[in-house]
Amino acid sequence: MNYKEFIKIMEDDGLKSAYLFYGEEEYLIKDILIRIKEKYIDEAFEALNYIIIEGKDASFDTILNACETLPFMSQKKIVLVKDLSQLLAKDEAYEKEILSSYIEGLDNYISLILIEPSSNIKKGSKMYKTINRLGGIVEFSKLKGKDLTSWIEDRFRTYGKKISYSNINYFIQQTAYFGFNQSKTLYDLENEILKVINYVSEEEVLKDHIDLILSKPIDINIFNLLTSINRKDGENALKIFNEMYISNEPVQRILFMITRQLRLMLSYKLYREKGYMEGEILEKLQLKSYEYEKISNQSSNFTLNQLERALNYCLDVDKKIKTSSFDEKVAIEMLIINLCFNI
Repeated sequence: MNYKEFIKIMEDDGLKSAYLFYGEEEYLIKDILIRIKEKYIDEAFEALNYIIIEGKDASFDTILNACETLPFMSQKKIVLVKDLSQLLAKDEAYEKEILSSYIEGLDNYISLILIEPSSNIKKGSKMYKTINRLGGIVEFSKLKGKDLTSWIEDRFRTYGKKISYSNINYFIQQTAYFGFNQSKTLYDLENEILKVINYVSEEEVLKDHIDLILSKPIDINIFNLLTSINRKDGENALKIFNEMYISNEPVQRILFMITRQLRLMLSYKLYREKGYMEGEILEKLQLKSYEYEKISNQSSNFTLNQLERALNYCLDVDKKIKTSSFDEKVAIEMLIINLCFNI
């Protein structure tokens, strides 16, 4: 289940005896834990009824001791085991085996919540299978679609600001929440929202505010750079590159990103030429839908021959930078000029 489904269960007083919370969105995990505490735990008895065990300190005995003590002046006792991977990484296979068996027989006065703040969970482990069989697996993955836009709108509203639906989508693009490296989380979005809030004095946040305050992530800059190259606008292409360079973006990373985008566009066009459908190409390129849309749209601006020549230029520059003392900044500037006027 996802976090929204879990909230519904919790609000209906259907909290189970065992859960596994996992996923990269720690922000949502933290939010759920706050909701659980507010609903089930009296502050006066929190120390007795809300137990936190760190994964590195966890063992069957520590979890058993926490779970076997009855709740005090409460119907529920919450036991959290944080950073589950640290517990599972230990060599005590016997302890993990009996813990899995113990979880199956937990009384309903207890809610044991195992937390792994990443997507790297071993779904083949006995513990995962046990909790899954009990219906207690909750995945906290990136928000998408309406859930994400509603969350952003709510965060702006919390700070007394309005923002239109189109500007929310633009904000998402500029923060690269679904960007190439996929490392951005809701914590990062919250920080970007605070930047905007602290700058904007007006009631409504506009596109101009977002442009002025947020620095463009590298994948968006690369798309803009390639757009300028296709338009033979060398001046703007060099301007975009120098803005990235001044922002301390490593030159080798810029070259890697240019090469990657060109290679993806070439692959897209080749797959289309062979008759593959959009869904098949998306699966083969292994891209998120947001980046795939960008790649497919921009590839129409280049021919196959142009993309092949562009990639050869990139490979030559990469070799020159790695095998000689040639100035890497000058090398990229020369590459941009060649891409603008010689492909």
